[in-house]
Amino acid sequence: MSSFKPTFLCDELLRDAAFVNGKWVKNTSEFFEVTDPANGNVIAKLPEQSVEIVDEAIDAASEAFKTFKNISGRQRATWLRNIYNLMMENAEDLGKILSWENGKPLAEGIGEVKYAASFFEWFAEEAPRIYGTAFSPAIASNRAFTRREPIGVCGIITPWNFPSAMITRKAAAAFAAGCTVVVKPDSQTPLSALALAYLAEKAGLPAGVFNIVLTDKKTPEFGMRLCESPKVKKVTFTGSTNVGKILMKQSASTLKKLSLELGGNAPLIVFADADLDQAVEQALASKFRGLGQTCVCANRLYVQEDIIDEFSSRLASKVNDFVIGHGFQDGVTHGPMINAKAIEKVEAHAQDAIKKGAKLVVKGGRRPDLGPAFYSPTVLSHVPQEADVTSQETFGPLCALIPFSTTEEVVKYANDTDVGLAAYLFTKNIDTIYTVSEALETGMVSVNTGVFSDCTVPFGGVKESGFGREGSLHGLEDYTVIKTTIIGGLPSRL
Repeated sequence: MSSFKPTFLCDELLRDAAFVNGKWVKNTSEFFEVTDPANGNVIAKLPEQSVEIVDEAIDAASEAFKTFKNISGRQRATWLRNIYNLMMENAEDLGKILSWENGKPLAEGIGEVKYAASFFEWFAEEAPRIYGTAFSPAIASNRAFTRREPIGVCGIITPWNFPSAMITRKAAAAFAAGCTVVVKPDSQTPLSALALAYLAEKAGLPAGVFNIVLTDKKTPEFGMRLCESPKVKKVTFTGSTNVGKILMKQSASTLKKLSLELGGNAPLIVFADADLDQAVEQALASKFRGLGQTCVCANRLYVQEDIIDEFSSRLASKVNDFVIGHGFQDGVTHGPMINAKAIEKVEAHAQDAIKKGAKLVVKGGRRPDLGPAFYSPTVLSHVPQEADVTSQETFGPLCALIPFSTTEEVVKYANDTDVGLAAYLFTKNIDTIYTVSEALETGMVSVNTGVFSDCTVPFGGVKESGFGREGSLHGLEDYTVIKTTIIGGLPSRL
């Protein structure tokens, strides 16, 4: 695989420039490299742009907003539907680009592309249906009503782990509401974002509505520019809690609206009455999606003590069937970590848990035979609650099984964290489903399934996992403001 390069039906999807005001822009002699995480090979060289490109993109988006906000929801829906259709027509190529820069197995990359496209389909259907409300004021001669208006230019900052979907579920909602955007993708995975810009241009989206700026070295400066610009009315970010707090501070000077989807540390709880086969399969799907590199991956797996040995045995047999390798190889189920440095935290958490008494079920470990960023999953059982893995998000393929005795105990363990994005619950008892799901301090609770992301349901967290919701009918709300109109002095009713 050392010299592998995928073939594309449409080579135009591979772009080597930023996209600002409907034009592909380089305007620099400095470049940064995008590499294949499986082998470190350079797959693209993109312009390392100056901070001034952010100002140009903001100005272009601000000018485009003057017109775009007044275009009918039905027309915006047509453009969104066009983008959806183009993404589906090019799903295989887009999946190859995503897998190449991110490392996911190709099937998973194509799956993400289709998931990403679904947000354009969903919000195409929502764009013509942005409703206001009517009120009956206390004064009989008055009338009052509201309308939702687009908030304005939106800054979008996205991570590397979902290079396509993290953009579409933000940008699609923004476009549906009538907003324009400036996107700053992660420098490790910018090619998927640029491919989306190419398709948006092809779909007929007006110049200046969708802008993408590029940098590797100046990411903090780009983020600050978006946050402090008075022309940008909203910033939305997916990433770490620490960076989210920085962006919030930087946005204070303009009282900018924010949507933040931050750190996870999701608990997954398996009660003794659960369907064990189902719980194992779904726990695997949650824990090892993207090799554990997603914000909603189960990080702490609490298994009732009566079944923890049986559960760990069944889970281990499935993990041993994983095929680790380059995402383009046939039969591969899991690719590399995003880089070699990401492995260090996995190893540290595993070593800490073992030192504190955890049982080693599946050793796992580095795979230098495959490359510097490859790691086979490690499974530990009887992990003590005081282990570091319970209080820190590992973001990698370490499966930590923690025993619990009572419902009250596990709810206390699950809530003992500053973050609250997602939680998982496996039980057949309807009382347990309701009482525990309501007691868990998370924005989302997934019952008897390990994969719940869908464009039709709201996604977001509580506590230090951030605020705001993406997807669903609520996904438009964060890109609008409510205007109230009151009419007074009307004649008496006939």
